[in-house]
Amino acid sequence: MQEKPSSFSIKNWSQDDQPREKLLYKGKAALSDAELVAILIGSGNKDESAVALCKRILASVDNNLSELGKLSIKQLMEFKGIGEAKAITIAAALELGRRRRGEEALEKKKITSSMSVFELMQPIIGELHHEEFWIIYLNNSNKVIQKNQLSKGGITGTLVDVRLVLKNALQVGATSLILAHNHPSGTLKPSEADKQITAKLKNAAQSLDIKVLDHLIITEKAYFSFADETIL
Repeated sequence: MQEKPSSFSIKNWSQDDQPREKLLYKGKAALSDAELVAILIGSGNKDESAVALCKRILASVDNNLSELGKLSIKQLMEFKGIGEAKAITIAAALELGRRRRGEEALEKKKITSSMSVFELMQPIIGELHHEEFWIIYLNNSNKVIQKNQLSKGGITGTLVDVRLVLKNALQVGATSLILAHNHPSGTLKPSEADKQITAKLKNAAQSLDIKVLDHLIITEKAYFSFADETIL
């Protein structure tokens, strides 16, 4: 008679069968509920794999995640291979899912003018005593996908990592960018370095069909827009 393997830990499975690897390479939507829960518990027991154990747990609640979330820590621990730590992990993950469903989806802010950019960024950089350079990533509806600090301190062309800006634009699916930085001195006149950075990013982005829509210089109470002044 063939001996049973001594361990059913996920790390000992073939790569194609590993839920973690499947999620990494195929995406989270490719995993079954049992595989997702198996990632949480990491290993099964001496008689069954983590996925097999999770299938059995889910079957006990008619494969309904809402019902699974109602099980107590004690009830989860009745399954062989589920100790207190694993039961708490399952309960915590399902509670996060419940809270997520209860929250409204965050409405992405739409950029409609240079003023809307100022209103977005002034609270972040308008009153700082040092310079910061930010990139705002937009989708094709001009809604903000993400905003990232690119550099902190003095602004020079050497601090602009164009590859990083464009790599992130592709990763988040941005179709356009807006540049923004502050002038702690209060002056709204763009420097030569400001103009060079704008041109550098605009030219690089064009090769990937990504538009640089504007560059704002922001102070505590006012701003300068390259687009409004037609010098973009």
